[in-house]
Amino acid sequence: MSVLEVLRWPDPRLAEICAPVEEITPEIERLASDMLETMYAAPGRGLAGPQVGAMLRIFVMDAGWKENKSDPLVCINPMFQEVGEERVTNTEGCLSIPGISTDISRPAQVQMVWTGLNGGRYVQSMEGAAALIAQHEMDHLDGVVTFDHLDAETRAAKIAEFNTQ
Repeated sequence: MSVLEVLRWPDPRLAEICAPVEEITPEIERLASDMLETMYAAPGRGLAGPQVGAMLRIFVMDAGWKENKSDPLVCINPMFQEVGEERVTNTEGCLSIPGISTDISRPAQVQMVWTGLNGGRYVQSMEGAAALIAQHEMDHLDGVVTFDHLDAETRAAKIAEFNTQ
């Protein structure tokens, strides 16, 4: 396993839509392992393929590890089956936009389906931190970063803040 370089915004790869993972190969297994190691070293709660230059629909997450309730997930070709109507606003950071936090409104509950490294299909309803992390990482697979959720004025201010770091 190794820690990978995390791409920083405005790297153009962060704005690309990722391709599906066609087959779970030893290379995909190694990528997932390296992504988990990179996420924990960052330290983050989620990391998507494009953030490490892998333009594939894969992300890793662990909503509880910072509270000693580790539950790592490797999500291949994830999709939301259901998205709740209730919304919550939380302050989000991003490993690709270090040092900048933004308030983002997202659905409070989602149901996600994905393929695991063993080829099995998983379905899980998520709320709280897990729902927010999954949505944040899914955004990355679709070429969306936190700045893209902001109105023009707030976005300009956050970009200026990022550029003065």
